[in-house]
Amino acid sequence: MASCLSDLVKYQRLFQMIFVLGIGGSLQVGLQISMITYASVHVKKFINETWQERYSSPLHHETLMLLWSFIVSVFGIGGLLGSLGSGYLTRKYGKKKCLMCNNLLMLSAAFVMGFSKTAKSFEMILIGRLLCGISAGLGIPLHPQYAGEVSPKKLRGFANSTIPLFGALGKTLGQIMGQREYLGTESLWPLLMASCGIAALVQLVTLPFFPESPPYLLMHKGDEEGCLKAMKQFWGEGTHQAEIDDMMKEKATMKSTKILSVLELMKEASLRWQLYTIIIIIVTLQICGINTIYVYAFEVLHTAGFGEDIIPYMSLSVGLCELLSSILCSIVIEQLGRKRLLCGGYGIMALILASLTVTLALQDWFFWMPYCSLCLILLYVIFFGIGPAGATISIRVEIFDQSSRPSAFVIGGALNWVGIFVIWMIFPFIVESLGQFFFLIFMGILVTSGIFIYWFLPETKGMSITEIQEEFNKLNFRKKYVPAMEKNVSEDYTFCTQL
Repeated sequence: MASCLSDLVKYQRLFQMIFVLGIGGSLQVGLQISMITYASVHVKKFINETWQERYSSPLHHETLMLLWSFIVSVFGIGGLLGSLGSGYLTRKYGKKKCLMCNNLLMLSAAFVMGFSKTAKSFEMILIGRLLCGISAGLGIPLHPQYAGEVSPKKLRGFANSTIPLFGALGKTLGQIMGQREYLGTESLWPLLMASCGIAALVQLVTLPFFPESPPYLLMHKGDEEGCLKAMKQFWGEGTHQAEIDDMMKEKATMKSTKILSVLELMKEASLRWQLYTIIIIIVTLQICGINTIYVYAFEVLHTAGFGEDIIPYMSLSVGLCELLSSILCSIVIEQLGRKRLLCGGYGIMALILASLTVTLALQDWFFWMPYCSLCLILLYVIFFGIGPAGATISIRVEIFDQSSRPSAFVIGGALNWVGIFVIWMIFPFIVESLGQFFFLIFMGILVTSGIFIYWFLPETKGMSITEIQEEFNKLNFRKKYVPAMEKNVSEDYTFCTQL
C-alpha cells in the first residue's frame, strides 16, 4: 500500500499528463462514435424537413439512407486525410504543438455542427463531421506516441492501455448525454453534436503546462538539458539512468536521427515484419465488428428483436461494459502481456460471434433468445476491451523506434480510417442483404489474425525497443540473422556521464 502511494506521488505529473492527453484525444473520438447514434433520429428528421422546405418535395428513403451513411462515414474520410498529414506535421513541429493546433480544429468543427440547425443546413453537419475526422486523424497517432514516450518502461503498457479507456469513457459519456432526458431531444441535439468541443478546450488550455516527450527532446532536438528536466517532471527526481541508457542504445542503433518517410519505411528490410504486424492488427481492429456495434447499435439491437423505446438504454450498457473492461485491461496488461491478450481476445470474440449468429437466427423461436443476443453483445464488448483494445495500442508504440514510429502511425492511421469509412458506409446495406450472418465475416477475420499473432508476434512486455527489434530481426533476416554485438556507443553516452 505504501509503495502504491509512493508511486502516485512520484509519478503524479505523469498521471496528470496521461489524463490531459486522454481528455483531448481518445475521449473526443469516443464521443464522436457514440453521439452520432443518439442524434441519428433527429438528424434524419432534420434532413427530411430541410429538403422538404428547400425543394417542396419529400426525400426518398434510399436517398435519405445514402445521405445519412455519408454523414456517418465522412468522419472516416477526414480521419484518413488527417492521418496522412500527421507524420509530416509531427516531424516539423513536434507532438505538443500539433496537438494544440488540432484542438482548434475540433473547436471549429463543434461550432459548425452546433449551429447547423439554426442555419437550416444539414451540409454543416457533413462539414463538421469531416473536420472532426481530420482532427481525430491527426490526434489519434499523436496520443499513444506521446503517452508511450513520456512513460518509463515499467508503466508503458499502463499508459498505452489508458487510450482505449478514455475512448470507452468518451463513448459512455456520449451515450449518457444522448439519452432523451439530457441532450438527445429534438431541440437539443445540436448541443450534443457540439459537445466534443468541451474536451478540445480542456486540452488546449492545459497542455502548455507540460513539456515535450524526453525521447523527442534528446534524439531529435538534441536538447539534453530539456530531456533531463522533462524526465524529472514526469518521473520524479533522480538520475533515471536506466531510461537514459535505453534511449542512448536506441539512438546508437538508429541509422540516423532522421525520421523515415512512409516510402522509406516500406522499403526498409529491418522493419518488414513490424509493418506486417501493424497492418494485421489495425485491419483486425476495424473489421472485427466493434465499431459497427457502436455506430449502428440501434440496427444491431433491432435485429436482435428489441423495441425502439428501450434500445437507447441497452446501447448505454454496451458503453459501460467497454469502460469497465478497459479499466481491467489497464490493470492486467503488465501481468499478462500483449500477445496473450491479443490471441485470447481474438479467439473468445470469434466464438462469441459464432454464438451470436445462432441466437439471431433463432430469435423468433424463443421469447428469451433476444436477451441471449444482448448478453453475447455485452460479452463481445467486454473481451474486446480487455484484450485487443489495449494491447493493440501498446504494440503499435513498442515495435517501432523513434525514426520509424511517426510513419508507421501514418500507415496504421490510413488503414484505420479507410476501414472505418468502408464499414460505416456499407454496413446498413450488408445488414439488409445478409441479415444476422454478417457477423460470420468478422469471425473469419478474428480467427485469421489470431493465428498470425500466435506464430509471429514476440511478447513485448518489459522489453526495450532494441530488444524488440532483435526479436523481429529473426523474422526479417531469418537465416542471415546474426545476433547484434554490443555496439560502441561511447560518444552517445557523453550525455550520461554529464548527468
